[in-house]
Amino acid sequence: MRSIKCPTCQRVGDWLAGKFGPFCSHRCKLIDLGKWLDGKNGISEPLDPEQIEDLGTLPPERRGDE
Repeated sequence: MRSIKCPTCQRVGDWLAGKFGPFCSHRCKLIDLGKWLDGKNGISEPLDPEQIEDLGTLPPERRGDE
């Protein structure tokens, strides 16, 4: 089991194996979505094309697209 923290409530568990991963529950997933919609979360700057190309050379566990 891989233990990770839920991004919203910080509870530890194998949330990637569940249907709401990386969140522990539907509630935590909706709280996070609300933060994005309210503008509290955001992407600081777009990726450069070189950064995107570099992602293709990383192993899957480092890319985050498992």
